[in-house]
Amino acid sequence: MKRMIALCLVLCLVLAALAGCGSKPAAEAPKAEPAKATEAPKAEPTAEPTPEPAELVVFAAASMTETLTEIADLYKKVAPNVTLVYTFDSSGTLKTQIQEGADCDVFISAAPKQMNQLDASKDKDANPDGLDFVLQGTRIDLLENKVALAVPEGNPANINSYEDLVAGLKAGNILLAMGNSDVPVGQYTQKILKYFELNEEDLAKAGVITYGSNVKEVTTQVSEAAVDCGIIYGTDAFSAKLTVVDTATKEMCGQVIYPAAVLKITRNEAAAKAFLDYLTGPEASAVFEAVGFSPLS
Repeated sequence: MKRMIALCLVLCLVLAALAGCGSKPAAEAPKAEPAKATEAPKAEPTAEPTPEPAELVVFAAASMTETLTEIADLYKKVAPNVTLVYTFDSSGTLKTQIQEGADCDVFISAAPKQMNQLDASKDKDANPDGLDFVLQGTRIDLLENKVALAVPEGNPANINSYEDLVAGLKAGNILLAMGNSDVPVGQYTQKILKYFELNEEDLAKAGVITYGSNVKEVTTQVSEAAVDCGIIYGTDAFSAKLTVVDTATKEMCGQVIYPAAVLKITRNEAAAKAFLDYLTGPEASAVFEAVGFSPLS
């Protein structure tokens, strides 16, 4: 019995020793810190290229003086790099200056005739000299105007219609101002006289007609009451605050169409096209309509 107890004690000691010799748990490896994402360098903002300054020379019919002057101020906000340089005169005079080598980027005529004379796409009847100044693909019919019979303040001769004009011219008791034969407004007046079967040469000899080299000169004669009446454009009568007593019909003188085009001699084709495009837009159209033009494009 004692031997059994001793064996049990020895066995317990052996087991205790074995438990004490057990290996210690391994230390945990330090956790690796997550790698920080590398941010791509921010791109520097690219500055918009500044448009090169451009000077556009615009030849336009004298009847567009007020509207295009107003449009120049508006266009400066749209294209501050573009400087508009206007020359206003009769379309015939402007056509001749272009033909003789004047610098011009955009031409606006008060009638198709003068534009046709510079357009190589027109036949020999319309362009007898075979001139080639219009940049093809840019020509448009920009505006329509009206041919008006205007009188000075108070209408002292009591002219109220084209019929009154005809009667007064036949009687020789009124004085009419009209444009020269090379001026569109003069050419429209010639058609009106022909419509009423009046002979311009005979009337001139009778001293009942005076002339102006462009529509502004005719308008001035009426404004100053140097004549009893004048045949001008409705827009010029509006700008000069003249009274319009009658307006010519299409049968009397045809439509008054203002064509516009970029010219082949331009040095700023892109800027010229952009300006012509602006003239057909709502902002410019509102200016034209305010004085009586009818935008067509």
